[in-house]
Amino acid sequence: MKTNNLYLIIGVLAAVVVVLGIYVWREQSKPEGVEIKVDQNGLSIQKN
Repeated sequence: MKTNNLYLIIGVLAAVVVVLGIYVWREQSKPEGVEIKVDQNGLSIQKN
């Protein structure tokens, strides 16, 4: 029973590392500058 808990903890930690890695990669790969969106709500300008 203890080994199953150990595998569960290791699996959860591995999943957390993967999710954080994807989040950091997406934040790093965002383009610098100004983002302009036009949709049904109108015009939206956001500085990155």
